[in-house]
Amino acid sequence: MGISKVFFGKLSDGRSVTEYTLENKNGVKVKLLDYGATVKEIHVPDRNGNFADVVAGYDSLDSYVNADGYQGAVIGRVGNRICKGKFTLDGKDYSLFINNGPNHLHGGEFGFNSKVWDVDTVGEDEPSIIFSYISPDGEEGYPGTLKVSVKYTLSSDNALSINYVASTDKKTIVNLTNHSYFNLGGYDSESIHSHELFLDAEYYLPTDDTLIPTGEIKSVKGTPFDFTTSKEIGRDILSNNQDLIFARGYDHCFYFGESENIVKRAELYDKNSGRVMEMFTDQPAVHIYTGNYVNNEEYPFKGGVAQEEQTLVCLETEKMPDSINHDNFTNVILEPSEVYDYTTIFKFSVK
Repeated sequence: MGISKVFFGKLSDGRSVTEYTLENKNGVKVKLLDYGATVKEIHVPDRNGNFADVVAGYDSLDSYVNADGYQGAVIGRVGNRICKGKFTLDGKDYSLFINNGPNHLHGGEFGFNSKVWDVDTVGEDEPSIIFSYISPDGEEGYPGTLKVSVKYTLSSDNALSINYVASTDKKTIVNLTNHSYFNLGGYDSESIHSHELFLDAEYYLPTDDTLIPTGEIKSVKGTPFDFTTSKEIGRDILSNNQDLIFARGYDHCFYFGESENIVKRAELYDKNSGRVMEMFTDQPAVHIYTGNYVNNEEYPFKGGVAQEEQTLVCLETEKMPDSINHDNFTNVILEPSEVYDYTTIFKFSVK
């Protein structure tokens, strides 16, 4: 119980990367890296008390540095896509790095996922750790010096809380999230299709063929995107639906609506193991990605497990993608007088 740390690897510039383990009284463990403020492992029991690691990741630092997919990392300065890497703020045009077809994705060439974060505070009551990073003005093309902290807390009721706090000295845009890939049968399990998913979301965002939102906020009713009643992820994933065809599966933002409170917005259930993951957040949306391009043969997961498409699912709580370019979307602008402060909780149990 508590917190321990070990050396994980060394970057090409000589900086060391550390792995931290949070463990609660129930034996649940969460392993984190200061590289990318990354969730490397989450070990939770099934209905028979057998533990398994339910998030994908790598055994080596080299894989985290060179592989794609953003496994387990904190994403920023702006998560998800920005159309053609361009936006305008107070009449000034900004251009960002293009790294996803014609678009900007997940913070650019060297986003927050590739930074070594400072470890500011470690607490022992319910083990927690705070990673912090200062993003300088102009980094990846974004205005303003942004101070960011991400606090991970593992509670006694087997919940992992992620609290994101940011402030800026100049008007900028911010949309932080975590990019963990889950399979509640264990990250080395097969298809995610049999997992049951509930989303408290009555709307989703259709996209074009580059996965940029069209601007429409569409009702999920009568579409394959309706998870308001829990259903298997695979039930409709192969439907003859243009949005699913563009993305080769689910790679879409679901909109809950604005809330000042942290409320339950999703539940993921694996009936084979009995594991349940409830998601609570005060963010207005979640991006569901079913690992449609998880297929990099060069970088197997922990233990040499091969990457396979649609064996994992991400639940990325966020503001809407490309919000800065859509007046009817969520607000991603952060003023110097404001504090960005959002929390997402993943709570694990069995049934």
